[in-house]
Amino acid sequence: METQRIRVYQDLMGANDEWAQKTRTLLREKNLVLLNIIGSAGCGKTTLLEKTVQSLKDKVRFAVLEGDIETTRDAERLAPLGIPVSQLLTSGACHLEAKLVHYALSDLPLDKLDVVLVENVGNLVCPAEFDIGEDAKVAFLSVTEGEDKPLKYPLLFREAKALVLSKIDLLPYLPFSLQACLEYVHQVNANLPIFQVSSLHNTGLKEWFDWICLLRE
Repeated sequence: METQRIRVYQDLMGANDEWAQKTRTLLREKNLVLLNIIGSAGCGKTTLLEKTVQSLKDKVRFAVLEGDIETTRDAERLAPLGIPVSQLLTSGACHLEAKLVHYALSDLPLDKLDVVLVENVGNLVCPAEFDIGEDAKVAFLSVTEGEDKPLKYPLLFREAKALVLSKIDLLPYLPFSLQACLEYVHQVNANLPIFQVSSLHNTGLKEWFDWICLLRE
């Protein structure tokens, strides 16, 4: 019985990888960049997406796919920015699957886009395990979560192509060691670029924006 459960799990992952590869093929055909944004609930992902689209919409043509278990609240926040936005609901699943992302992409005006931002379900664990066909995973970590998360959940930080360390305006009020956090990150991924940002105070955003723009060159 245990062997049967393992075989089914492997089949599911294989099917997910097939859909992820279909998405990569589609992205190459359309010359698009897809970023898989992963972080805990409440770490500031949606707020930074708002700032990013607002600041770069004259340079970069964005669409956003918002992943969540229930509600369309995040998509409703981004829709007034005048870009294509779709809400992807998992109905209980802790991550987005490649098939759902692929079908959502097919409904977007891909010939009129440069970058698709996918905000995955708020979770440091499950979304890191599932390939959705992205060009890069972007890890989000807020200073309210504690500096040891890169050691506790290393897969995301190992596979990410960039890390956004958010809410740094709160550092004076928290027992959070920035030096220790950076050391832990580099233990897991020595070459990971880290953007220390505060969306509320517009701190560190230029470096993040520049990185997004470089993806299109």
